[in-house]
Amino acid sequence: MSDVKKIATRESYGNALVEVGKENPNVVVLDADLAAATKTGTFKKVFPERHIDCGIAECNMTGVAAGLATTGKIPFISSFAMFAAGRNFEQVRNSIGYPHLNVKIGATHAGISVGEDGASHQCNEDIALMRTIPGMVVVCPSDDVEAKAAVKAAVEHEGPVYLRFGRLAVPVINDRPDYKFELGKGVVLREGKDLTIVATGLPVAECLAAADMLAKDGIDAKVINIHTIKPLDEELIIAAAKETGKVVTVEEHSVIGGLGSAVCDCLCANAPTKVLKIGMNDKFGESGAAVALLHKYGLDAEGIYNKIKEWA
Repeated sequence: MSDVKKIATRESYGNALVEVGKENPNVVVLDADLAAATKTGTFKKVFPERHIDCGIAECNMTGVAAGLATTGKIPFISSFAMFAAGRNFEQVRNSIGYPHLNVKIGATHAGISVGEDGASHQCNEDIALMRTIPGMVVVCPSDDVEAKAAVKAAVEHEGPVYLRFGRLAVPVINDRPDYKFELGKGVVLREGKDLTIVATGLPVAECLAAADMLAKDGIDAKVINIHTIKPLDEELIIAAAKETGKVVTVEEHSVIGGLGSAVCDCLCANAPTKVLKIGMNDKFGESGAAVALLHKYGLDAEGIYNKIKEWA
């Protein structure tokens, strides 16, 4: 995919904040001394009076955002996923989730593709954490187009939203006229009859490439992009499972509590189906180049292809 345009979704996040900021004067952005990395600095340049740097105090930032939300503002709090969801969990749960306030959480640098920052910063648990908070919408966009659409949808949605973005540049796969983003609705990217691949975030593009590799071996794989993990598009997943008989979930996240768990919960209750979960298998990451780590842990096209071929 070297000839395909690639953009990191954290870049998309920063650019999208400017767009929604122009459309809605109530949008305010808070950061925890990471504006350059989270790309909220892009918003700050255009709207300095609506950008608040709270310093290295993520929990306090969350409380400030909660207060702003009670005044009618639409605050976006921003930090690395490890801090926005991990360090911040109690405050997100009690100050945003419990009162169901209209706060949006922009979590960047998620997953092992953070690379050289290592296991301490490679958050593979955030989707699981945020899924457990009642009323929290959880979104993990797959590319630039989807990330921008997700930010806009988050502004339009009344209530808390967790948005997961990455550091590594990923292929733009949704740049087409018929693309439509809707919270809670999955997108079928490829039809197939032998099995269904359900993916979210960075691995979506890799799954499309893996499906092409599987096709050469006579395995016709349907590929579904689930950008909204909560609420999950259960109707689409159940229909695909009944149609193909096998389901593979792929995520740059732990296989415990993330997309795979959500899909298994859905299918167990509605359409028992054989499922393979591909992700981080109860392991911490490690320091290294992002692309090399994705390959080592089987989250690139080759790794996904090999795991499905062996399983199917």
